Amino acid sequence: MKKKAGDRNVERTRRKRRRRVRWGRVFFALLFLFIIVGGIYSYFQYKQGLSMASDGKFADDGTTFEQFQGSLPNNGEVNMLLLGSDSRGEKHSRTDSILIAHYDSKSKHPKIVSLMRDMYVDIPGHGKQKLNAAYAFGGPELLRQTIKQNFDIDINYYAVVDFEGFSKIVDTIAPDGIEVTVPHDMSSGIGMTLHKGTQVLHGEQLLGYVRFRHDNMSDFGRVQRQQEVVLKLKDEAASLNSVFKIPKLLGVMDPYIDTNLDTKSMMLLAKDVVTGNMKDVQSLRLPLDGSFENKTYSGVGMVLDIDLDKNKEALQEFLNDK
Repeated sequence: MKKKAGDRNVERTRRKRRRRVRWGRVFFALLFLFIIVGGIYSYFQYKQGLSMASDGKFADDGTTFEQFQGSLPNNGEVNMLLLGSDSRGEKHSRTDSILIAHYDSKSKHPKIVSLMRDMYVDIPGHGKQKLNAAYAFGGPELLRQTIKQNFDIDINYYAVVDFEGFSKIVDTIAPDGIEVTVPHDMSSGIGMTLHKGTQVLHGEQLLGYVRFRHDNMSDFGRVQRQQEVVLKLKDEAASLNSVFKIPKLLGVMDPYIDTNLDTKSMMLLAKDVVTGNMKDVQSLRLPLDGSFENKTYSGVGMVLDIDLDKNKEALQEFLNDK
């Protein structure tokens, strides 16, 4: 007995429905498997990164310095202190580099501000001193207070990078090295000799390149090279083109960086860099040209005596896109 046309249509509908159910189950099973495999892969990549950085002195974040009192980010905009630690065992070492990294998570617009460490500023509870003395007196928190008091800028997070681990971080981000142009032979104070000319530098050499300051540009040249290397490392990180590189990179960085930035926020920032969503970086250096004098004060030494109002206005306009 032949089935009626209506019965055949009902049967076809039932078969299509069963196929959709089966494919739905297969899809969710594959998705679940992908999540599990991705989680295991990320875990082992992170552990591999940690094994490469076993000698880092910042293995336990948040225990090295006094509690940081920075405000929570507002409207998706973050200001983060990036500090280079040059400690050789001293209890109170000064920071070798001071930067403010600004990032707008909505516009994906990053900015870098280099603060010259010899700027003569008011340090809460310590009077007039060089800016980097704030770090020696009270770590990132006192430096945050100093920047707030002098420049009226809120800092939300901090990250202190141990220069001993800088080379491993660089070699993970840029295993083929970074191309730079060395303006002249460099050797004094960096434990190596870098010869004049365009060349590719790897971790230890690049550290020497950004730390050298024994030339006619002194700290100004060093700050310029720091900004150059930060921008090129950002470009190298973006060229990885895979979020799967993030766990290993974070594993390598972790023991060499003390930060109060939570892992989730760090992963989101890293994802924007690696996936190329982050726009070109703008940079600024304080003090501005023509806004300071070289002076010497008893008990402090040689400083950059700055026009505070002029530099404060420039910083706020730069960060606020005016």
